Amino acid sequence: MSANMSARRPCSSGTLIRKACILALSVVMMAVAGRSFATQLREKEPVVVGPGVSRVARLSDYFERLKGSPADTPVYVMEGSEEGGSTLIIAGDHPNEISGTLSCIMLIESGAVLKGRVFLIPFANESAFTVSHPGEATPARYHIQTPWGVRWFRFGDRWTNPLHQWPDPEVYSHYPSGQSLSGFDVRNLNRCYPGKPNGALTEQVGYAVAELIRQEEIDLTIDLHEAEPMYPIINTIVSHQNAVDIGVIAAMDLATEEGIQIGNEISPVKLHGLAHRELGDYTNSLVLLAETCNPIQDPCRGRTDETLLLTGKDEFILKAYNLGLLYVPYDEHGSPVDERVGRSNSTILRLIASFSDLYPEREIVVSGFPRMAEVMERGVGAYLQNPDDATR
Repeated sequence: MSANMSARRPCSSGTLIRKACILALSVVMMAVAGRSFATQLREKEPVVVGPGVSRVARLSDYFERLKGSPADTPVYVMEGSEEGGSTLIIAGDHPNEISGTLSCIMLIESGAVLKGRVFLIPFANESAFTVSHPGEATPARYHIQTPWGVRWFRFGDRWTNPLHQWPDPEVYSHYPSGQSLSGFDVRNLNRCYPGKPNGALTEQVGYAVAELIRQEEIDLTIDLHEAEPMYPIINTIVSHQNAVDIGVIAAMDLATEEGIQIGNEISPVKLHGLAHRELGDYTNSLVLLAETCNPIQDPCRGRTDETLLLTGKDEFILKAYNLGLLYVPYDEHGSPVDERVGRSNSTILRLIASFSDLYPEREIVVSGFPRMAEVMERGVGAYLQNPDDATR
């Protein structure tokens, strides 16, 4: 009897207060976490539409099924006063590879096209910009100092947000090759080209990009990426077999005229889903990929934070280099964002120049877009405009 009565004895006032405090703290923590999650999901960095931009389209303009979806994304169009060829620059296939997106934004905000047309997609996998890689403690944002103040940008994930596309299959069967890939690669845009109009959301994005190339008759397509220092295809141009001459000439010019060493590879015929393979096979465009180094992606890195992302300095990666495990030179200088963005800029300009030399009737001329030496001297922020004037 006394045992039952003891079990039913009401809590003391002190116990109730403690429980109420714990509950209140839990609610506050959930509210803070929920707000952070909602901000990452919905808030987008401002982009200043510079005077060189003729119009801002949407990817859904080329494939209507994307309209209103979390995968729809801006397409910035820059047109010269003279007719010429056309190029598409793709960045943000993998949002955690930041140099390509920053290069695109620099051209949008500060550059101009004198001849021909340039199309830019800085946030190709828009959905993947709304999520961070689980379990990796990566920053949700990073910040660049500019003459006007601090600019912020999203640091997303390699894969489409699972809130927007789920579940992953056990095995992803690439369309149209039928090649079997890891199930989660159905959310990897650079494994989903040339896309599938009735496929998963990421496949639809790949299809929309291919449709843009076909509808706009894009002559040259440049896909920008980054990779970890332990990855063998790094600081490299990868060319579809129809574009090898463009890549080789650009690499030689980068080395001899700018002192930038860059490798050259031909797109593997049997590795499917990548832009340089599939867009080259299923469109008439000449397609190349440019890869720079990004230490925050390396599995042997130490603390994963914004400092590592922007400076590229890591003591463990340096040890890996001293052990001969890296595929790029690496020292205490690291691999800073100014260097990586500058390398992307110079590679873009050299690829466009090589194409124009080989196909003079389709010449493309870009101005106001800094090369690597200029970016290294002044910093990325010097070419980013006042965010108070931004429209996206």
